[in-house]
Amino acid sequence: MCGIVAALGLVASTCAAAQGIARPVADDVRDGRPFAIVDKRAATLSVYAGDGTLLGRTSALLGLTPGDAEIPGSRGKAPDALTVQERTTPAGRFEAQPGRNLHGERIVWIDYGASLAIHRLRPAPARERRPERLTSANPQDHRITLGCVVVDPAFFDRVVLPTLGSSPGLVYILPEREPLLASAGGTSRAAAP
Repeated sequence: MCGIVAALGLVASTCAAAQGIARPVADDVRDGRPFAIVDKRAATLSVYAGDGTLLGRTSALLGLTPGDAEIPGSRGKAPDALTVQERTTPAGRFEAQPGRNLHGERIVWIDYGASLAIHRLRPAPARERRPERLTSANPQDHRITLGCVVVDPAFFDRVVLPTLGSSPGLVYILPEREPLLASAGGTSRAAAP
């Protein structure tokens, strides 16, 4: 199992932690669905074909507030009604679905009910400096979104859309605070109703 984690480019402090990540990933590789891994500690998104082949890795913007759980009461709120504490990217294993947002833009739903998705970088207020944050070497600079995983438009169009934007897949969001083993056994959540 430790070899799978190394092959996926993940970092785990122990072989036991590595097995916690690798076991569900290895099972899903046999399943044949494409998948992505969001490493919140490194602020990266890695996208894999159904056979486990790495198709691409890029930096990603993440939820403003660190944390591994969805904040109770945040589900279903309008984006402008979310408090700073509710702007997290929750950890877990998600059944992802291609879809469109309210503006008709193609996205990949990670958790439809929580309005959590992977999407391309969009225009935002200049004070947020999203393009600069996306290229920063400091993962803490990548904390700015409402919870979505935001990537460079070229990477989204070249890697994400052809892989996760055309059929159901899986998205693993690695924890940043919980031990890897605790989060690895979590319940799978469906992206769309």
